[in-house]
Amino acid sequence: MSRRVDALFATARATRRPVLVAYLCVGDPSVEASVTIARALLDAGADVLELGAPFSDPTADGPVIARASARAIAHGSSMRAAIQVGAELRKSSEAPLVLFGYANPIVVAGERETVARVADAGLDAMLIVDLPPEEGAELRAEAKARGVDVVPLLTPTSSATRVEAARAGASGFVYYVSVTGVTGALREGEAIDPLVAASHAAARLRAELSLPVVVGFGIDDAAKARRALGDAASGADGVVVGSAIVRAIEAAGSDVERAARDAAAVIAAIRKSL
Repeated sequence: MSRRVDALFATARATRRPVLVAYLCVGDPSVEASVTIARALLDAGADVLELGAPFSDPTADGPVIARASARAIAHGSSMRAAIQVGAELRKSSEAPLVLFGYANPIVVAGERETVARVADAGLDAMLIVDLPPEEGAELRAEAKARGVDVVPLLTPTSSATRVEAARAGASGFVYYVSVTGVTGALREGEAIDPLVAASHAAARLRAELSLPVVVGFGIDDAAKARRALGDAASGADGVVVGSAIVRAIEAAGSDVERAARDAAAVIAAIRKSL
């Protein structure tokens, strides 16, 4: 288990300070720019960085992140590049770093080999969107041996069997998806607020799995972040912000200074409100 992840959530729980996770698609607008933007996100108040490895078929991602992934691939980014960015960030930061990606590039490169690269780069965890908790035994065994957490995704439709399977292989924290859809898919005005429902589900899962739970998908401003967190004692441990950051980078085009400034502003505004 990652000492950085464990220490962060333990301190956050003790101080009742919500954990703020920021997602970054590595390679958009360039791999080098991603290092600059990542540092700006950390300086603005992000506690954890999800380093998104671009993939040609990002089935869990909405159009904003799908476009970023396509741009990143066109600019030469890859899962290996995302790991290299993590290694560069580790030289100057002790913030938890999570490799966020899909299973196909890992299978192609080799499960053990990928985990070894992640560990050697100083990353703390892997979140593989399309890896069911019942699969990936070799990867999970290698990750456990190397002290790398494997973060499961659970959703409003996860069955009791799926939750139990997640319990067996999870470490670090749990990512709870607030909606039954893709990233950025939250719709305002729904009869039942999915973010409020997610905060209650997060509290239940934390008790069941004995792990911190963060809520993601559809959180792009301070008000939504507060709804997803719920009550400090009976809500989520943290929130994930992704599409709002990626939109700010997309709007900046090739202006890296603006991309870093505007992406950091998204995080700073949410951090201040929490």
